[in-house]
Amino acid sequence: MESTALANLLASPWGALLIFCLRIIDVSMSMIRMILAIRGYRAKAAAIGFFEVLVWLLAVGQALQHLYSVWHVVGYAAGFATGNYVGVWLEERFAVGLRVVRAIFRNGSEQRGTRAAQLLRERGYGVTEVQGRGREDVVEILDLIVARRHVAEVTQLLRQVDPEVFISIEEVRAVQGGYVRPGGRKFPFPTRLRTLTNRSRVLREWLLRRL
Repeated sequence: MESTALANLLASPWGALLIFCLRIIDVSMSMIRMILAIRGYRAKAAAIGFFEVLVWLLAVGQALQHLYSVWHVVGYAAGFATGNYVGVWLEERFAVGLRVVRAIFRNGSEQRGTRAAQLLRERGYGVTEVQGRGREDVVEILDLIVARRHVAEVTQLLRQVDPEVFISIEEVRAVQGGYVRPGGRKFPFPTRLRTLTNRSRVLREWLLRRL
């Protein structure tokens, strides 16, 4: 009796909503897993991949059982699309990793590059100053490695000194030696993602008990 009631529930639009939610979870986890793997977080990427596949199997299983239901097909596709959006949003919110910020100042009498370097050092950033030659004249080049969450602050400080400064930002996979201002955000795996995976596990166990 309970199995019949559950089957009827999963065959209804509520089942399509469940597939939609499962797809959001597994696609978001997939995107985060790939980002962590690229950046060298192998253990965390493997752990996320385990739970990602469990959620994916639940979603695919329900979708295949109701393949001729428009609601279920739409829920599966919409969940995939929404999961990509949510995954990108989560990655931006966590702001994991380091960035190289390079600023190029035209070397005039005001010595904007030197003033910008001094201002950044006062804020706790390590800065390397280099003189170079651009297309027309001598330039001052500042190089610094910062946590991704500090990039906006650094660029704002550089623009305060020279609104026309040329800035480029590159991703860093690893650093050895040198100085990087502390305060970079570690990936919150023990808290937020653990909560997410625990909820997925509870949902999986609840469904298995009733199938």
